[in-house]
Amino acid sequence: MRILVVAATSPEIDSFVAGLRYRSDGDSGVTTYTRAGHDVDVLTTGVGMVATAAWCSHALARCEYDVALNLGVCGSFDRALRPGSVVHVVTDGMPELGAEDAGAFLTIHELKLLGGDDPPFQGGRLMNVAPPSNAVLTRLPAVHGITVNTVHGNDASIAAIVQRCKPQVESMEGAAFMYACLIHQRSFAQVRAVSNNVEQRNRAAWKIAEAVRRLGETALGILDHA
Repeated sequence: MRILVVAATSPEIDSFVAGLRYRSDGDSGVTTYTRAGHDVDVLTTGVGMVATAAWCSHALARCEYDVALNLGVCGSFDRALRPGSVVHVVTDGMPELGAEDAGAFLTIHELKLLGGDDPPFQGGRLMNVAPPSNAVLTRLPAVHGITVNTVHGNDASIAAIVQRCKPQVESMEGAAFMYACLIHQRSFAQVRAVSNNVEQRNRAAWKIAEAVRRLGETALGILDHA
């Protein structure tokens, strides 16, 4: 099986890559490894939706991957998802895409610039309705995410986004990865470890090292059961 693993930054997947066997460096930011009989191409895109969408589409257009995995950390709005826990993001969206209207916000769908069910959207969301069949992946909590350019760290904006979108987690890349996989019709999964609760910026409470370790363990387990 040939698998594409996408991450925004190298530190997020250090623990994962440590469990792979290096094979070769390629072009366009891809390094090839092996694990459990699989060829694993690791693509580091850089931070944000634009970089992720561009590099993912570039990679998916060049190679017929059997599965694509997006690995990274995220912030959690849901206090039941404690820092260090690993989740499977099965729906995602881009809540900043739209227009301000005085005190209100109109989404791109409410503006009728894009239909709620125009591909690859379903009901205004990006949805993974057919994730890879994998015992490790199946055991992860399936959650609802949002992807943002500015991570939330203000009580008022957090309350507003929770009321409007009811997200459980947020990242800066997930929806872009899902969008690329959906238009290229590839089997995929977005797997993230919670590094912090979404709250006023409080670095002392972050658990990045634990999140990266747990993410690596889980991702290697997914490969071993692929």
